[in-house]
Amino acid sequence: MTQTEQAPRLGTSQAPARSTPYTVLICLAALAVLLQGLWAGLFIHEGNDFQQSWVDVHARCGDAAILFAALATVVAFIKLRSRPAIVAGTGALTVLLVAEAYLGGLIGDKPDLTAVHMPLAMALMALVIWLTTRAVRPAASRQRASTR
Repeated sequence: MTQTEQAPRLGTSQAPARSTPYTVLICLAALAVLLQGLWAGLFIHEGNDFQQSWVDVHARCGDAAILFAALATVVAFIKLRSRPAIVAGTGALTVLLVAEAYLGGLIGDKPDLTAVHMPLAMALMALVIWLTTRAVRPAASRQRASTR
């Protein structure tokens, strides 16, 4: 008796390799995180008070980043469970963005928190870029590349 179907290889799954809604949401989150640096650069001037209008833009953009990341986390959990690194990374992004926004809100009273806020922002940028590149590259092509 011959078997016509092969058993799935370890580490493979029948789930889709990527999700368009996730990709759109994580790209929007990445854009918001990138713009955070631009807005911060417009109001941070050593020795001067912050320009409140840019601080408000910075805060609203942070809120948008949190919203997009939270929605991406939900989509990742529902559609990309077969890719646990994406699910965990997106969840971590959401939690860290909330922590970053909280720290940012405290900076007016405690300027020393800038020493934590800015490096965390750089780490968030690296994480969201990693997630974006993972989202747009299907899992199957990553597997082929790793076997070469």
